[in-house]
Amino acid sequence: MKKDLPKSTKVVVIGGGVAGTSCAYHLAKFGWKDTILLERDQLTSGTTWHAAGLVGQLGASQTITKLRKYSLDLYKELEKTTGLSTGLKQNGAITVASTKDRMQELLRQATTAQLSNVDVQILDKKKTKELYPVIEDADIEGSVFMPKDGQADPVGVTNVLAKAARMKGVKIFEKTPVKKILVNKGKIVGVDTSYGKINCEYVVLATGMWSRQIAEDINVSVPLYPNEHFYVITEPMKSLPKNLPVLRDYNACLYLKEDAGKMLVGIFEPNAKPAFKETGRVPDDFSFGEFPDDFDHFEPYLKKSFHRLPMLKDAGIRKFFSGPESFTPDTQYLLGETAEVKKLYTCCGFNSIGIASAGGAGKVTAEWMINGHINEDLFSLDIKRFQKFHSSKKFIMERVTETLGDLYGMHWPYKQHNTSRNQKILPYHDELKKVGACFGATSGYERPMWYSMNGKQPKYEYSFGFQNWYPSAKHETINARKNVGLFDLSSFSKFDLKGESVHDELQKISTANIKNIPGKTTYTQMLNDDGGIETDLSIVCINKNYFRVVSSAATREHDKIHIEKYLSDKIEINDVTDDYCCFGLFGPRSRDMISKLSSDDFSNENFKFGSAKSIKINNIETWAQRLSYVGELGYELYVKSEDAKRVYNIIVLEGKNFELSHCGMHAMDIMRMECGFLHWGHDISPEENQYQAGLSFTISYKKNVDFVGRDALLKIKDKTPSKQFIMLTLKENKPGEPLLLHEEPIYLNDKIIGRTTSGNYSFCFNKNLSFGYVNGEISKQTLQNAELFVEVAKKRHAAELQTKSLNQNNFKTI
Repeated sequence: MKKDLPKSTKVVVIGGGVAGTSCAYHLAKFGWKDTILLERDQLTSGTTWHAAGLVGQLGASQTITKLRKYSLDLYKELEKTTGLSTGLKQNGAITVASTKDRMQELLRQATTAQLSNVDVQILDKKKTKELYPVIEDADIEGSVFMPKDGQADPVGVTNVLAKAARMKGVKIFEKTPVKKILVNKGKIVGVDTSYGKINCEYVVLATGMWSRQIAEDINVSVPLYPNEHFYVITEPMKSLPKNLPVLRDYNACLYLKEDAGKMLVGIFEPNAKPAFKETGRVPDDFSFGEFPDDFDHFEPYLKKSFHRLPMLKDAGIRKFFSGPESFTPDTQYLLGETAEVKKLYTCCGFNSIGIASAGGAGKVTAEWMINGHINEDLFSLDIKRFQKFHSSKKFIMERVTETLGDLYGMHWPYKQHNTSRNQKILPYHDELKKVGACFGATSGYERPMWYSMNGKQPKYEYSFGFQNWYPSAKHETINARKNVGLFDLSSFSKFDLKGESVHDELQKISTANIKNIPGKTTYTQMLNDDGGIETDLSIVCINKNYFRVVSSAATREHDKIHIEKYLSDKIEINDVTDDYCCFGLFGPRSRDMISKLSSDDFSNENFKFGSAKSIKINNIETWAQRLSYVGELGYELYVKSEDAKRVYNIIVLEGKNFELSHCGMHAMDIMRMECGFLHWGHDISPEENQYQAGLSFTISYKKNVDFVGRDALLKIKDKTPSKQFIMLTLKENKPGEPLLLHEEPIYLNDKIIGRTTSGNYSFCFNKNLSFGYVNGEISKQTLQNAELFVEVAKKRHAAELQTKSLNQNNFKTI
């Protein structure tokens, strides 16, 4: 059968599920009407058709909550626009807690929800029973109720989005498989379908569980893989009350949905089953597909549902369902432009919450494409948070056995995954292990988070209060401020840039005036065209026409792609992250110690703050930089990975004479907050500009370079920022009481004026410390004199403004 497909278009959206139709609708709504959607079979035939259709607004973060809230509002709006039904039923949702820890988690989520104006009510046992009279409540601590949540028909939602897209000019073609995405010189040029080629500028990969293998065919990494997902639908139950709220019992891994007198019982269990395990590939023709029953796997959770809803014991089962749902390594979506191919965007990886999320995800995907960047803090959803190895079958098929369960598992602070570990091991990993390192995985690296003391096991004991690693962090931070701390910085991203025009080009993408003198470093940000902060990094001139950029471990792909976006073909950029290990020697005795390691002159006169030079440690070439992220005199020592173990042993041996302590990443995070240093991804992001963040000192207008974002900054330079960065300490000074994290509302008297972005306990200053942003129109004097509060788990804690950082050491001139 011949199809009359257009020969060219601006955008091809691949995938006719809820995500693809949402992307297509929003692209057309925002002006890109020359958009085509291609579906290999029928709309919804992948995984959308069998979704449970839960529409919940409350997410684990403010970002997720905001996208879900938008989705709900959109579906209601488009019902009116299209005249079709989404089957939306806002009968509310209740999430119960059967442990105190779970209740604490729900209270924290309910607190964060206030920042997005989501209606969340805290219920005791009695009120829970009133709203859900057939529940077994003897073991319930309490619950949260979202009155505007509910359920929708996944097919109905998709059809509404599809009709709305067509009304805006989108052309949708079903039964039109894409054989291959066409790429030339790393850029999208079209798609090859069963009915011919379509030239296009952009492609959106909204192909759900097929996305990884479709992308793999063009050497693009999309880290997701499907698990088997289970639910049962009962026979009609006469005694089942109508219009019950959706019920979630995370501790039992259950969700329960009443629909037309029947009950759907679904699970998100630990130790999930990867689908298509024999081949590791989703069949191209798997439409409206199901798997054979596995009652043995489901039965333990069915018994738990009998406990929570006793009437289920007498209910017959009409349908046992097992079908595929794709999951990502961290249960967050995959959005944004891919690292490998320009103008190829992803909108997939929804971890079984696609109906609740797709409206908002489609919106931000369209904005991202049209603007070329996003002015929201979406890094937690950006596909560039991952690297190539994350999509390998070995890694992803093991990891998703854990992440499906993570959806309803405890969202502990500082939680580490157990699967797919040891991807990148430091050359001296065993040595660190012997001295008590507890490792955490960041960007694939196993890096020490803290070091156990007194022979205790180096293992996290998760809590929403006092952390079991606090005694270690106390020792590490105090000793680093008193003597010397050895920090491992090897996982930090490192990019070498070379070329005759490299300095000029760095000047055009950096806000600071980049020093073009060998051995000089510059701290700077890089912006998008709207002035949003895209990167936060240091740049060192190593030699003529040779610079090294150093940024955080987690942003490796993101930062590299942002830099490459603006560099000309004349510049050679190499990712040397894995080629070098880096040791941080920080503390008041670090100069004396490094002077024993090397014969170079490390006096302040000859090696000032921000300087760098090549030195030798026991005849091993070492690049030394006098920088400090912890606010003490200190040095970063870069060594070739093959020499790193020898240098480590030399440092540790000499360190015995200087009371050297091994220090983990928790200690570093505490110490950087004590110094008022910001962290990209928490305290700064594309959602903030430098004036809001108090980073205007890194802007150089004097260099007379039209750097990216300069025009946007000039427009706001003399205006009052819409929000302002502040530091707060609580009047309560016990560690972990409360545990400060992020996204906690900040109150001025009884009004929310902002949110926190980072939290820690300072053992050096005995203070609970928070960073955050508040309304920019409120004066510092008002903030100093007013009653301020930080709300944690629905309880407000008195706070006071810190006009200066806790640590005032002038380490730059020591």
